Amino acid sequence: MILSASRRTDIPAFHSDWLIERIKERCVNVKNPLNQSQISKISLEPDEVDCIVFWSKNPKPMLDKLHLFNEYIFYFQFTLNPYDNDIEINLPPKSEIINTFKKLSNIVSPQRVIWRYDPVLLNAKYTISYHIDKFNDMAYQLKGYTEKVIFSYIDFYKKCAENMKSNGITEIIIEDKLLLAENFSKSAIENKLLISTCAEDIDLSQYNIEHAKCIDDELISKLTERDLSIKKDKNQRLECGCVTSRDIGEYNTCSNGCVYCYAGNYRKFT
Repeated sequence: MILSASRRTDIPAFHSDWLIERIKERCVNVKNPLNQSQISKISLEPDEVDCIVFWSKNPKPMLDKLHLFNEYIFYFQFTLNPYDNDIEINLPPKSEIINTFKKLSNIVSPQRVIWRYDPVLLNAKYTISYHIDKFNDMAYQLKGYTEKVIFSYIDFYKKCAENMKSNGITEIIIEDKLLLAENFSKSAIENKLLISTCAEDIDLSQYNIEHAKCIDDELISKLTERDLSIKKDKNQRLECGCVTSRDIGEYNTCSNGCVYCYAGNYRKFT
């Protein structure tokens, strides 16, 4: 069993103490997002968990607690975007987040920290040239601290529509997607990074860009030194390459405040 921790909230940033308590209890109760009264009990026994995939924009609060997860195999999907606090409202300065990225990589290894540049959005401030410059700069700063970068283009979720409109965020035309992909790929190659897209149907193979599996059975097989046969996750979008996992997070419990996010605003995580 693979645990996703979590697509629904930033557990490393806000709920690592909660997770550590669940680890001590060797189980976690998870509410069905579509039916809050339906609760599943998931075992956290180390011999039943193949891997934990952490998703975070700021795992700094977790750095001094990683030794508590020594019984588990895990890796991080670490989102590091070029946006200021007009888009990612409550995040620390990028210089601090980059420093956290490097510290995490030094603790767990570059193989276990995957850089997410996700999502790419365009408006009057965040232009194509802005993204090309920032991606190149970040790739240079992260060289040697990660082996892979995953990016995606903005999705216009219905619950985020007003945020998108008020920030002047526009749909990205195919020509601009290709231009961004070409330049991202050049920067990735120059900085020895594999590059792929998350849940995109566009074919970018001409730029040596693959389709990603963020919950990645191939990586987990390498980390566990075991052959794993895990089916594609049918609960994700068609374009998503992730294999099946159990998400232990809860929507509306993240206070990063990103205007593009589908997961909702902060409230107490129970």
